[in-house]
Amino acid sequence: MDRIISVRELVKNYESFQAVRGISFDVARGEIFGLLGPNGAGKSTTLEIIETLRPKTSGTVIVDGFDVDRQANEIKKIIGVQLQTSGYYPGLNLVQLVQLFAGLYNQKVDPMELLVSVSLQDKAKAKFRQLSGGQKQRFSVATTLINRPRIIFLDEPTTGLDPQARRSLWELIRQIRASGTTVIITTHYMDEAEYLCDRVAIMDTGRIVALESPSKLIDDLIATGFERPREVKRANLEDVFIALTGHALKEE
Repeated sequence: MDRIISVRELVKNYESFQAVRGISFDVARGEIFGLLGPNGAGKSTTLEIIETLRPKTSGTVIVDGFDVDRQANEIKKIIGVQLQTSGYYPGLNLVQLVQLFAGLYNQKVDPMELLVSVSLQDKAKAKFRQLSGGQKQRFSVATTLINRPRIIFLDEPTTGLDPQARRSLWELIRQIRASGTTVIITTHYMDEAEYLCDRVAIMDTGRIVALESPSKLIDDLIATGFERPREVKRANLEDVFIALTGHALKEE
């Protein structure tokens, strides 16, 4: 494996509470890697440590050859982190926001080229608050690309989106990976993880309880004799919705 992230025996304590309990995993260059788990599992804390946003208690984290303890500034130059909606100035339009972030990164960026890449060129003069939910998420993903990162981190990127907007964002994420960027994603949608991720780490109570490709994890469960309590159909209700309303993204 050509590792771009290597985590070894990572621990994070908050006084007497241990949020991350000695986990180890690698992320391969160019893959979409999912970090899954219920609320409080430790996945957000783990990502924040890798992103240099939170100090660790012990363990080793290496990001593309840089040590998170000694070379945090070098790591910040090669990663893109999805901002929450509160991170955008309400008075600026999308072009101005891209120019602002490009200045912060000291990067030369063509705002319209970036907006075209996420199908938002028609909203170039719109304020962020005027966008639909799907448009806001696509712009949020676009901002992670401004500094031309080697790795981007997406935290629950499709929460609250309708099925068409979700699938549109899925395809955008796959296009980003196809360009050579490594993607780390957290999600509560298991169909999303199954569709997007090359491998997933499932966390619970601060530990990794499984680490494999979604297909292998499913096959391993079936091999134990597991059966769903009802017949599994070849399509689900979301497939019906998309088939009846069309695959094209429809936004106001």
